Amino acid sequence: MKRLYYLTGSLDSVTKITEDLHRNGITDWHLHVLSRNEAGLFHRQVHSASMLQENDVIHSGQLGALAGGITGLLAATLIEWWNPIGVTLPLPALIMIAGIFTLFGTWSGGLAGVTRENYRTTRFHDDLIKGKHLIMVDVSRQQEQRVRYQISRHHPEACLAGEGSTLTQPFSPEFWRYPRHN
Repeated sequence: MKRLYYLTGSLDSVTKITEDLHRNGITDWHLHVLSRNEAGLFHRQVHSASMLQENDVIHSGQLGALAGGITGLLAATLIEWWNPIGVTLPLPALIMIAGIFTLFGTWSGGLAGVTRENYRTTRFHDDLIKGKHLIMVDVSRQQEQRVRYQISRHHPEACLAGEGSTLTQPFSPEFWRYPRHN
């Protein structure tokens, strides 16, 4: 799916846009609003972004898993070649050592990600600080043109600020950028 990012300056606009999108078949599963005014979103019953969309838990966990996995493979290789304990370890034990390093990297990366902005939304940091609201709409190919038309025609105050994928793409340059602290 494709994710469309819209910025708007008022909660009234956010409410009207989300109501229009609901009428056009976009469910709360595919519609998230990131804002510094969580209380305003709650009182207007607007579906706000989850913790996983606000913070960088998943992305940082994936980076930690990669680092831990590589470190674990190096450690297992060194143990096999150097043999510091004098006993040859079977292959399942070496795989388990690499797996433990991978799990530790995932865990520590996820913990670090709690303190960081989501890498996909850091480009909107300054706008969010200024009080704007970020509407993230996940659309299929069939819905994309209809949603773009609906918002541009009926809500000119909302500006299309970007687009991206809902999937993590580890081979894109954006994936390797580490986001700033919250």
